[in-house]
Amino acid sequence: MAEELAYVIITPYSLFKSRTGGILSRLLSRTGLELAAARMFAPSAELIRAYADLVVSPDDPQPRIVQELIREYILTRMGPDPNTGRRRRVMMLILRGEDAVRKTRAVVGDFSLDRHGGQTIRDTYGDIVSDGSGNVRYFEPAVLAAPTAKEAEVKLKLWARYSDTDGGLLENVIAYQPGEVPERTLVLLKPDNFRFPTGRPGNMIDFFSRTGLYIVAIKVQRMSVSQAERFYAPVRETLCRNLRNVVEMRAKAVLERELSCPIPAEQTRQLGEILCPLVAASQFDNIVKFMSGRALSECPPELRDAPGTEKCIALVYEGVDAVRKIRDVLGPTDPSVAPPGSIRREFGQTILVNAAHASDSVESAQREMEIINIRENNFKQLVEEFYGGL
Repeated sequence: MAEELAYVIITPYSLFKSRTGGILSRLLSRTGLELAAARMFAPSAELIRAYADLVVSPDDPQPRIVQELIREYILTRMGPDPNTGRRRRVMMLILRGEDAVRKTRAVVGDFSLDRHGGQTIRDTYGDIVSDGSGNVRYFEPAVLAAPTAKEAEVKLKLWARYSDTDGGLLENVIAYQPGEVPERTLVLLKPDNFRFPTGRPGNMIDFFSRTGLYIVAIKVQRMSVSQAERFYAPVRETLCRNLRNVVEMRAKAVLERELSCPIPAEQTRQLGEILCPLVAASQFDNIVKFMSGRALSECPPELRDAPGTEKCIALVYEGVDAVRKIRDVLGPTDPSVAPPGSIRREFGQTILVNAAHASDSVESAQREMEIINIRENNFKQLVEEFYGGL
């Protein structure tokens, strides 16, 4: 069976209620599909009208009344706020694999007025409430997904055409109180979370939701060797200093054991001067390989800027005191000393394989966002390449 692209749109309400992580966790763990691209949108009225015109379909197994409810929801709840003009946030995910549309729709679920059960995303996060006469009083679909591969293609192409103007790193989508000064910080969900389809990425986003911050950008990132080298350059500068004492003591112990000869303090210091740069370079090589799939020392020049083989999810969180709040939830670099309830304690393994990265300052966040090119539209690129145009 040929590969397909399927999409899921997480609605403004689901984002506002911090249900993003739970939704993503179910999609990845229950479909077994690859998360191929993701992008935040602040849809214009024009995009919303065009999308709403496509949602009522004879190929959709949901009753016509449900389809009409979805169309009305899109028109009234996903476009710019009619009172303030402020655009609402939505997140769009692209899943890729065999039979992707059917698998995705099965996990999303279909609505009916007399539905029962709790297995699907809509069962858990969506609502359709009617009175005794069958009139719908409240409706929240939680997510939107296409019923067929053909409809997925048409709708993905539509969103891709608007993805430069209406998507990316969102601006002015959050209202703040007078005197509040928001920050932005970058989070990377690292490659150890994507070895196989798992709910870990969504579970970690759930942890970050405790901060009350807002996601304003998301990107599926395959870091090149060059990007990894620049991204972790500050680590390279401190590795030798931080490793100095460990290298000296280990070198001293090995030589004394092998040579049956005590090593004086001055010679131990000299061993550190000789060996520490070599050990630091090796450690940095491991970091670059872990993040990009290729070691810096082994990568030919022509591949340094090529997308790597390892996948991350890059997220930008916005809000008051964002840097500190995210790092508090993340925990220290070493998972073994991270406090209970932190991401690195729950999901990390070692200092290298420690689940996620978060910027340590607003300035670092800006530098890191520029390095990974958070505004890059690989969402549109994927759609265009997969379908042979828009």
